[in-house]
Amino acid sequence: MHEPLLIKNATIVSGASETSSDVLIENGKISRVGSDIPDSTGNILEATGLYLIPGALDPQVHFREPGQTWKEDLASGSRAAAAGGVTGFFDMPNNKPSAITADDIAAKKALAAEKSCVNYNIFIGATRDNLDELNAVDNVCGIKIFMGASTGDLLVSDRESLETIFANGERLIAVHAEDDDFINAQKPKYADSTDFADHQHVRSPEAALKATQLAVELSMRYKRRLHILHLSTADEVVFLVGRKGAG
Repeated sequence: MHEPLLIKNATIVSGASETSSDVLIENGKISRVGSDIPDSTGNILEATGLYLIPGALDPQVHFREPGQTWKEDLASGSRAAAAGGVTGFFDMPNNKPSAITADDIAAKKALAAEKSCVNYNIFIGATRDNLDELNAVDNVCGIKIFMGASTGDLLVSDRESLETIFANGERLIAVHAEDDDFINAQKPKYADSTDFADHQHVRSPEAALKATQLAVELSMRYKRRLHILHLSTADEVVFLVGRKGAG
């Protein structure tokens, strides 16, 4: 049981409006909002002149645990999230080992339960042959498909495998939308380049648009919820806005 906390005289931001009020938190949840809450309730935090805003949700983080914790881990990443007002995150599966089975997800959740200071959930990663795991695993935020190369077995770029995943199941699918064949065709042209600007020619707008178009096509055909992660090109935006306008 959490001891009650009364936040006094906060400036509460809701949409475009601001209101000065008190907030009572009991058992870890907001129970009352108003200016008539007695001061005798638990701990009191004086918030005059401070803003109280809803916590943000980060739907794509890479906290690198397990396997590469020298980069970041669940403890340091979640503390940084909390410091920035992020109260929940969805962690990606490209760890070492990759999170592609129910056991992998359970192991990551056990680590998060021990180390994270904010709320969390985890994406399960798609491979060409783990469809049963994708659909049977309990309580994940979605299926992550890397249409362009990533770590380990986390690459599903051929249409047949993509169709199999989209056609079987109901979970949200989130995609890293880059066409792997296009990327591989471009790599030899820049194999000797040391100019970082050439990265945009290898992983180009064309590669992103081609993959996004395919993901949207499969999503529409099989009625699957789709989240396109890190949308990064104007071409994709124009395409998606056009799809919305077309109904």
